[in-house]
Amino acid sequence: MMKSTYSYFSGYHICFTFLEVIVASASTSQNLMVTTPTRHLVARVGGQAELSCQVSPPRSVESMEVRWFRSDNSKLVYKYGGGHGVNGEAAPEYVNRTEFVKEAIGKGKVALRIHNISISDDGLYQCSFNDSGFSDVTSMNLSVVAFGLKMQIHVESPGDDGFIVVCLSEGWFPQPRMEWRGSQGEVVPYSSISHSQDGDRFFHTKMTLLLRNQSQESITCCVLNPLTGEEKQTNLILASEYSFMRDCQLEAQRIKQGTNNCQRTYCIAEHPLPVPFYH
Repeated sequence: MMKSTYSYFSGYHICFTFLEVIVASASTSQNLMVTTPTRHLVARVGGQAELSCQVSPPRSVESMEVRWFRSDNSKLVYKYGGGHGVNGEAAPEYVNRTEFVKEAIGKGKVALRIHNISISDDGLYQCSFNDSGFSDVTSMNLSVVAFGLKMQIHVESPGDDGFIVVCLSEGWFPQPRMEWRGSQGEVVPYSSISHSQDGDRFFHTKMTLLLRNQSQESITCCVLNPLTGEEKQTNLILASEYSFMRDCQLEAQRIKQGTNNCQRTYCIAEHPLPVPFYH
């Protein structure tokens, strides 16, 4: 009889132990959260970006399902499950461009490396972990940058008001900042500025400057990437013989027209304008 009683209570002991394991497992899952060490990333066109995420407190996530997807359109970038990458589910534009980094998967840390970055990769991403009784997600923003490849500066034909200097640049992302600088490094207000994008979303920029009766030894066009602070410059040397000479204006008109009416004209050297300078 005592043996039967012992078996009866032993069964309760096994049952309680099993319930304790379930409760402890559920409690552990509920305490987990997904984080990322870097919420804001910057990557160059043609380079690579690494989107990292992890569970905290640290634990192995090898048996979990991990996904990276775009927040703006819910496109799947990569899926890990069952101990390996899942093929055939990612959006076509990410096929053969992603690499799952799992060296620290036993500590709950994983990453997705995206190769051959393009402007279309710019945007918000989410990383999610899913397991029985646990699901959480974190977000990270990837900013793609491109440094302009070509700059050109030239002088248009002079008009009644002076000379127009034009600066052209292309191959930028995001939209760059532009400014003129004088020979002493001072900022010279532009006359006009415009931006456009091509089919690949690269920015093309144009900035002009009207040079009136003022003397500059040189004028510099500066284009700046607002995210990285990188700057590209090209300059035009303005020799003194190309400077405007106000003193001869009225006398030249009076001699030519025999009148006291003052028409604005400019006397400049008869040499050709400088050859456009390219970088």
